[in-house]
Amino acid sequence: MPSAEETSVYQDRPQRAERPDVRPTRNDSVAASGSELIGGPAGRWARRGSSGRLTPVRVVALVAIGMFALGMVQKMPCYNWAWFRGTSSQYTHACYSDIPHLFLGRGFSEGLIPYFDRLPGDMEYLEYPVLTGVFMQVASWLNLAGGSMQNQEQMYWMVNAGMLMICTAVIAVCVARTHRRRPWDALLLALAPAFALTATINWDLLAVALTAAAMLMWSRGRALAFGILIGLATAAKLYPVLLLGPLLLLCWRAGKWREFATATLGAAGAWLAVNLPVMLMAPEGWKKFYTFSQERQVDFGSFWLIITQRTGEPLEVDSVNTYATLLMILACAGIGALTLSAPRRPRFAQLAFLVVAAFIITNKVYSPQYVLWLIPLAALARPRWRDFLIWQACEVMYFLGIWMYLAYTTSPKHQGLPPEGYQVAIALHLLGTLYLCAVVVRDILMPERDGVRKDGSDDPSGGVLDGAADVFVVGHAAHPPRHAAHAVVGPAVEWGAQSHGPGGARPSA
Repeated sequence: MPSAEETSVYQDRPQRAERPDVRPTRNDSVAASGSELIGGPAGRWARRGSSGRLTPVRVVALVAIGMFALGMVQKMPCYNWAWFRGTSSQYTHACYSDIPHLFLGRGFSEGLIPYFDRLPGDMEYLEYPVLTGVFMQVASWLNLAGGSMQNQEQMYWMVNAGMLMICTAVIAVCVARTHRRRPWDALLLALAPAFALTATINWDLLAVALTAAAMLMWSRGRALAFGILIGLATAAKLYPVLLLGPLLLLCWRAGKWREFATATLGAAGAWLAVNLPVMLMAPEGWKKFYTFSQERQVDFGSFWLIITQRTGEPLEVDSVNTYATLLMILACAGIGALTLSAPRRPRFAQLAFLVVAAFIITNKVYSPQYVLWLIPLAALARPRWRDFLIWQACEVMYFLGIWMYLAYTTSPKHQGLPPEGYQVAIALHLLGTLYLCAVVVRDILMPERDGVRKDGSDDPSGGVLDGAADVFVVGHAAHPPRHAAHAVVGPAVEWGAQSHGPGGARPSA
């Protein structure tokens, strides 16, 4: 009889849940080499046959919290003095954060209410989505520090860091549990250096946590919960709504229209529940985020900035908005064609990563904390340490590059990275992201190279899509090659090993 791992991907879910967890140290050479630091692939202190209290999910969460704490330590030069003494010091120490500066700059220090109270200066209202504004306001209420403004700003950052640490734990747990049999893949997220370095620059982790929770709910077949969480995430940051696009394509290919409609209605309802009260009572403050995004000039981190700096000619905002929108539409069209014509239906996490990456690449600004949007999706889409670390190296170089460039532009002696060097840092970020996109696309076109599917799984994050039959395909997907077949018929042949049972020797893997 064939073993559980040799049966079809359409086997029932209880049988699939009983299969052992996938251990990256057994099939990833980089993970195996890295594990030598703790005693090898099995772990020097591993207790075989005993579950213990340190389950994989708990280990991942603890590692993520530990890395977050290291990121806080990295901000200490700014916390102690650089945020408050001059401009360039916070850049030369690469520890800048928006949080303490906006405590004063957006009226929280004066007790102003976001969206309702007008701010002094050019920024008339808070330029963040409503749920992020609520997060910022709650942190302000929890900030009980008195005394000097420096002391209040320090405590405001510390309160926000504590709240963002909770978001980090939620992200780690959700990513570890999204692929039922692959909890250790979440170590990619937990150990990502760019995550630790950028976690407390801004408030993006709130939207990232809600999106990770939404992905977990979809993987469990809970379409309404997914939609509600995506709606809340979109109320905190715009990018999560993009995940509905890949979901539309996948549900179209699988014929799961009811689930998609449920998710979409849930997202719309949750977004309206958060935004409608502010929209009606403070319309001018509510729309500031959208008008600010539309009117914002070409800014840091984008290839549009490289164009303007190399040519010496500024680009009109309306023109950049139009070109960026067209490029995003073209990228989405390519993702759509890939989804419907791939030899095997792509995994949800793969397409989610691609569409968010396309948005980041084509956008007119790339703040260093935007990498947080991609890290959880990358861990689910391409859980291979080599590719992930290549991308992370590029992002760390960009993280250092932007602060050194700002140090150059703000210091009287121009000490730091000149524009040409910053352009190289931007190019590294773009190339690293494109590289990871390329290997994800390769996995889609050649499913046998997808590490998640090598054990016979279909789409562990797909929920109702996992193991579902196709009802609409185009191109080569209508006649898939043998390597893209969904099911394994009969027992698997293991080439290379010897069996000495009845019938003599047989090949084995």
